Amino acid sequence: MKKILYSLLLLLFSTSSHAALNVFACEPEWAALTQQLAGDKVNLFTATGPLQDPHRVEARPNLIAKARRADLLVCTGAELEVAWLTVIQRESGNPAIQPGSAGNFEASRYVQMLEVPSRLNRADGDVHQMGNPHIQTDARNFLPIADALAGRMSQLDPANAAYYQQQLAAFRQRWQAAIARWEKQAAPLRGVAIVVQHRGFPYLNNWLGFKQLAELEPKPGMEPSAAYLGQVLGTLQQHPAKMVLRAAYQDDRPSAWIADRAHIPAVVLPFTVGGTPQATDLFALFDDTISRLLAGMK
Repeated sequence: MKKILYSLLLLLFSTSSHAALNVFACEPEWAALTQQLAGDKVNLFTATGPLQDPHRVEARPNLIAKARRADLLVCTGAELEVAWLTVIQRESGNPAIQPGSAGNFEASRYVQMLEVPSRLNRADGDVHQMGNPHIQTDARNFLPIADALAGRMSQLDPANAAYYQQQLAAFRQRWQAAIARWEKQAAPLRGVAIVVQHRGFPYLNNWLGFKQLAELEPKPGMEPSAAYLGQVLGTLQQHPAKMVLRAAYQDDRPSAWIADRAHIPAVVLPFTVGGTPQATDLFALFDDTISRLLAGMK
């Protein structure tokens, strides 16, 4: 009897010690990166869809329930999710994913932030004190983030640490080759003048060398009026742009208005994995982004 009990306890311990990590990813890009690094070693849940504005998400009961069971929270940070994630963390009652815990991973902490404001004023719109949070539009940012994320999963799940590091090495090799290919393909885009609907592309601009002339939002997060769009159109008549960019989740009316009157193409970018039918994973996300930008030049 004792031998049977011992065997059952040993089996239970062995099973629990190798249980998959429960990962709560805030955005599809971080779910996709986690999948690249962890494969079937994690149970993965994505809180937002590719056609949702990640700034504005409802802290629904199902999100709280998923967060309650999470071992690891993988999010952008830099206040992108502040309007809803803090509620989910509080209501979940899960100490593992609170700020400062090992189970709380913010991707923005591992990259050079752009557009860090010199002042904070509500009158300036949705300005983030740590800088612009849309870091996923520069493919190069995924390398330091992947390094840090693999390390964090290894810390939380040491039994699979060797696997995470092996996956990281394979991902880095493929990703570096892909970056070289994307940069070669995107060479004709360097110095091209663009307009953007929302201040969502400074990292893309920095990577590919776009010259951004204007934004269609008078302030970040504020819908433009017809009068303001008219002002932007006046600017473009003096300083022409080649295209206007918007993320797939955004309302197309402002960019369509400008595109029609300025006689430039409106280019819809996936912005995250799943934002377009072609952007099926991280590699396809940038394949499709570069393809759409080049098509906008023709």
